[in-house]
Amino acid sequence: MCRLLFALFSLFSFVALLEAQWKLRENVYVIESEWNDETPAKRVELTCNTSDEALPVYWKKGSELKGTGKTLIAEVKEFPDAGNYTCLTANTHEIVSYDFFLITKIDSNGQMIRSILKSFKEPNRTFLKCEAKNYSGIFICSWMIENESPNVKFTIRSLKGSQADVTCSSPVAHTDKSVTEYTAQCQKENYCPFAEEHQPIEMFLEVIDEVEYENYTSSFFIRDIIKPDPPQCQYAATNGTVTWTYPRTWSTPKSYFPLTFRVKVESTKKHKDQVYDAEEQSIQIPTTGPKDKISVQARDRYYNSSWSEWSSLCR
Repeated sequence: MCRLLFALFSLFSFVALLEAQWKLRENVYVIESEWNDETPAKRVELTCNTSDEALPVYWKKGSELKGTGKTLIAEVKEFPDAGNYTCLTANTHEIVSYDFFLITKIDSNGQMIRSILKSFKEPNRTFLKCEAKNYSGIFICSWMIENESPNVKFTIRSLKGSQADVTCSSPVAHTDKSVTEYTAQCQKENYCPFAEEHQPIEMFLEVIDEVEYENYTSSFFIRDIIKPDPPQCQYAATNGTVTWTYPRTWSTPKSYFPLTFRVKVESTKKHKDQVYDAEEQSIQIPTTGPKDKISVQARDRYYNSSWSEWSSLCR
């Protein structure tokens, strides 16, 4: 009976150790830590990767000795507990193996607490924003961090792995004052712009800041994230007509991918903008002042996606 109780206790302890972590990639594990003072540290079992049971080994984390023997139980709760745990031979001090632990903060409901990225105001305070200029299957995903985090690393991919046929470039940083925005160009392979979409694209962004881990997702159809480039426009003062052309980056033929337009007149006298809807590529504006500003924006005519940015001034 005593042996049975001991066996059950050992099995329970082993299961608890497994639930405390999950493998991110080879030798790298993520520890889910409930972020409060009351919850105890997670106990994680590390095993030195050697087949020689008689080989004397010890464990170090940085310069700190953590223990001796093939197996080490590490308690991980806060960021100083995470990092690289290295197994070395006692005689020659050669590295035998290592395990690297990251921490992801969770609340009392087991939900990840996300704080590394800054959210966009539009759309809907999202953290991972993806937009497409046309129906080619190419889209740009972007995210932001504060410049106080210089060592953040990112990996962006399709959540469905190789089955989704989505490839992405390495992220490119664009720094502006206190914020850095990262962008990655992605492409859905074998995408047909004339076919109906049935399965959404699911993008997955992993963020590692030193020893902290977070992830973010975004699910969408290409038609949902369309945002054309602005049209190119000009103004004829003789008859008050504004004309414009489709963005060069827009899908063709335009008879199959028509756009709808809005023309904005910013009056210096009335202090109120006038906006006119148009489906053709010209419009005659009522009397305008010589200093009034005129610009045009575009959107997919048949699908309620995003408007483009306003164009450069037409005059």
